[in-house]
Amino acid sequence: MVLVLAAAYLLYLAVPNIGFAIRAADADGRPGVFTAQRLQCVRHTGHESCSWTGEFRSDDARTRRAEVSLYGSRRDTLRSGEQTRAFDIGRPNRVYRPEGSREWVAVAMMVLLGMALFLCACVRLRRRQRTEMGSKERTV
Repeated sequence: MVLVLAAAYLLYLAVPNIGFAIRAADADGRPGVFTAQRLQCVRHTGHESCSWTGEFRSDDARTRRAEVSLYGSRRDTLRSGEQTRAFDIGRPNRVYRPEGSREWVAVAMMVLLGMALFLCACVRLRRRQRTEMGSKERTV
């Protein structure tokens, strides 16, 4: 039962993000300009992760989004007020650089692991059923 729950949880997290991960891989979205406004950093033991938050404006001026993060940005990539090319793939709080992202790797791994756990649970259940049927035949 634990394997089935773990598989379901991984698939629940990964499957809704498949489309975003594929589009983010090659920045397949609405092109525009990201204006850096605020650098946000989180420090972990021996590691710092930073991301620029700012405003995105599409080239056709149809889309203007505030408070979005630029995926793949670091402390040294931009300065406040600086602009760079970006693509809006439809993710609510993030835009992407022209080179895209490798988020698809994590999503693919979660899908594969979820499917493997589910398959493992099915194999175990099938073995248990065979064992129970074999022991019932011996008692008869």
